Amino acid sequence: MNKLNIKEKSIKELEDICSKIREEILRVVSKNGGHLSSTLGATELIVAMHKVFDSKKDPFIFDVSHQAYAHKLLTGRWEAFDTLRQFDGLCGYTKPSESEDDYFVSGHSSTSISLGVGAAKAIALKGEQVSRIPVIVIGDGSMTAGMVYEALNELGDRKYPMVIVLNDNEMSIAKPIGAISRILSSAMAGPFYQSLKSIRKAL
Repeated sequence: MNKLNIKEKSIKELEDICSKIREEILRVVSKNGGHLSSTLGATELIVAMHKVFDSKKDPFIFDVSHQAYAHKLLTGRWEAFDTLRQFDGLCGYTKPSESEDDYFVSGHSSTSISLGVGAAKAIALKGEQVSRIPVIVIGDGSMTAGMVYEALNELGDRKYPMVIVLNDNEMSIAKPIGAISRILSSAMAGPFYQSLKSIRKAL
């Protein structure tokens, strides 16, 4: 299971893969230490990203990238995953020198959309917008920093193609508070989000 090709997998097969990924993360993290809840919560998101996009050409940027363990397992590092956070082993974050599927060394929060804007600029300068697009995963806790809004401001002006996935997992170093947290909670309780959940359950 060193390299998982999930492009042609069914929903049921993807669910089985998610279960296997969770089991492996739990096994290794219980032994080596590391981040657990954030990466378990992002498993389906990451599997879906790999189903739809291609991490070898589309920059995958995680905020923060300790939620990217499933990404490591899907990109040829299953056999090496036992070495996670060990000397000369796999890094606890994304690391380009470790894999061509890792776009950036990322260990801190609220930088992903800025990185995505930079990646989108580079793609535009190379004339590659048709074949490449940055894919960003950002948690609701990371959405509270000013750098995020500077990046969104520029993105709204430049109109670069980009996919931003909001992982509203209600997790942060401290409990999320304030207007953004209230708006996200209201959105999740609203009819649009609930209808999407119902459609997903019916698949």
